Amino acid sequence: MLTVLTHDILPVFAMLALGFALGRVNYVTRAEAMVLNRVAFLVLQPALILPLIARLDWSGFSAPALAGYAGAQVGLFILTYILLRRVFKRERLEAWLLSMAVIFVNTLLYIWPIAQLIYGPDAVLPVTGIVAWDSAVSFTFFIITTDLIAGRPEGAPPAARRLATNPVLIAIALGACLNILGATLPDPVFTALDFSGRAAAPLTLFALGIILSGHSLRLSPTIATVTLLKLAAFPALVWLTMSALQPPGDWAPLVTLTAAGPSGAMAFALALLHGVKTDSIAPVIVWTSALTLFSLALLA
Repeated sequence: MLTVLTHDILPVFAMLALGFALGRVNYVTRAEAMVLNRVAFLVLQPALILPLIARLDWSGFSAPALAGYAGAQVGLFILTYILLRRVFKRERLEAWLLSMAVIFVNTLLYIWPIAQLIYGPDAVLPVTGIVAWDSAVSFTFFIITTDLIAGRPEGAPPAARRLATNPVLIAIALGACLNILGATLPDPVFTALDFSGRAAAPLTLFALGIILSGHSLRLSPTIATVTLLKLAAFPALVWLTMSALQPPGDWAPLVTLTAAGPSGAMAFALALLHGVKTDSIAPVIVWTSALTLFSLALLA
């Protein structure tokens, strides 16, 4: 456990922690971090996502395991949203994104590289499956629904045009088309995408740490509840689902490991994009990122 923590998990977490520390002392400003985050989101993440989806071999995935994971996401998302709206009286879009933070794990930028360090790139098919699901389906769903719920800002183009020009959605759609058609891109293009995509995780985590450093980490009832649901309820629900489905090989432990990861940074990024209050979402990202250090090491 200690070796996994020090050699595989902490090196990845270090970029988030470094950004947080430098942001606290104002060595790197929030404005600079916003520029870094924009570059990572609009340029580097599409470069990471497109070849991932284009090269997927869906035949190796366990459909029951992926369906069980998706079912756990849907069920807990609905329950969390109802709780936040009726009990905590949060605004609709804030409740939507806080509920997303409970069930949308930082798989692409955090769990996937950690799992590859621990098990090797050839032994993390279940984690890759969840990364593919979250990148191609869950993230697309939340990009579209958040945009529609937020409505059209003054002077902004219609929703259809905004969504059609979103680089992440374009990368997802192009990767899916290439995969379905069995087509490919020239090798130099994939080389360029792979080279660029490797910078997405460290740069995003670094920029996120800087931006998060400007928020109070004081626990409120809402923050504590959402954090607890993410840290305990979601992985427990996924574990129960995997126990019932009994998927083959290492699918059950690795899917459970994935569910135990911290809240995905995309909920925070979408909140920033649409002007949603981040005083609850930001601390959830920080607390879940810090508190999963030892749980991930234990499960791995």
